[in-house]
Amino acid sequence: MKNFSIKSAERQRLDEFLQKKVPELIQKDVSKSKIRRMIIAGSVSVNGNQVRIPAFVVRENSKISILIDEDKLFYEKTPDDIKFDLTKKDVLFEDESIIVVNKPAFFPTEAGMVGSRDNLHAAVVRYLWSENPTLRNPPYAGIMHRLDRETSGVILFTKKRDANAPCHEMFEKHTATKIYRAVVSAEPSESKFSVKMLMGRISPKSQAAKWGKLTKDGLPSETDFSVVGNGFIGSRKVFFVECRPLTGRTHQIRVHLSSVGLPILGDELYGGKNHTRIMLHAKTLTFPHPVTGENVTVSAPLPEGFY
Repeated sequence: MKNFSIKSAERQRLDEFLQKKVPELIQKDVSKSKIRRMIIAGSVSVNGNQVRIPAFVVRENSKISILIDEDKLFYEKTPDDIKFDLTKKDVLFEDESIIVVNKPAFFPTEAGMVGSRDNLHAAVVRYLWSENPTLRNPPYAGIMHRLDRETSGVILFTKKRDANAPCHEMFEKHTATKIYRAVVSAEPSESKFSVKMLMGRISPKSQAAKWGKLTKDGLPSETDFSVVGNGFIGSRKVFFVECRPLTGRTHQIRVHLSSVGLPILGDELYGGKNHTRIMLHAKTLTFPHPVTGENVTVSAPLPEGFY
C-alpha cells in the first residue's frame, strides 16, 4: 500500500486528473472504472479533505493525496460471464450516430476493475470494426447508460462523439423512457402501483454493493409498475410485471419491487428465490434521436421465461 501526493496544474475533474496521473505513478494501466471506484471508496483526499465524488472539480495547485493498494486495485473475482460476440441479429437499431443492441444476461456492460474482462462495450467495438475492417484504429463507441450484468435487453451506444451530449442529456433529464419486464414469484396485491423512496447505498464499502431506502441523504427514486400476466416456470407460478422507472438509480427496480414484498425471481441479494438468473429484462427504450430529434422506439424480444 502506497501513499502518493501530487498537485494539480489546472482546474479539472478529479477522476479525469487521476486518470492521467495514477498510471504514471504506479507504471500500470488503470481503467476509468477503477479510478471512479477508488475515489468512491474514500482513497483520495483534496487539500486534506476526503473526496468521494468522481466529478469533484479540483482547482489549480490543489494538493491531492491518493492511497493505493495495488493488491486490491487489481484483484477481481473470476465471474461466470458468458462468451459473447455481437452479430447483426443482436443489433436492434443502427445509423451513423448510434447503435442499439440486445444485451445478453451474464455479460457486463463495461470492463470491471480488471481491464482484461470481456464486456459489451468491447463487443460493440469489435462488431463495428468487423463492419469497417479498413479502419486503422478501433472505432469509437460511447457508453451512455448501463445494465446490470444479469439484466438483458436494450442498451444504446453512441458511434460519434458529437452524439454524446444529447444522449447524456436525454438520460439525465429522462426524455428517454425505459420499460422493463420483471418476473416475480409472489402474487401482487394490486394490478398497478408505484413506489417512491429516497435511495442510497446501505452496505459497507467492503461488502457487495447493496442499495435500499434511506430516511435522509438519499436520492429520490420512483417507478410505476403494472402486472401484465402470470404463468408457470416449471411448477412455480410467476407473475409478469412491467416496470417504468421515472428516475435512474442503481438497482432501482430491484429495490423497489423488494420493498413491496415482490423481489425479482433469482435476485437473492434483495430477497428473491433462487433461479438461473435475475429475471429482469430491458424490453423497450424510447428516445429522441440525438441528431434528428425524432422519437425512436426500440424493443428487445423477451427471453424465454419472461412471457
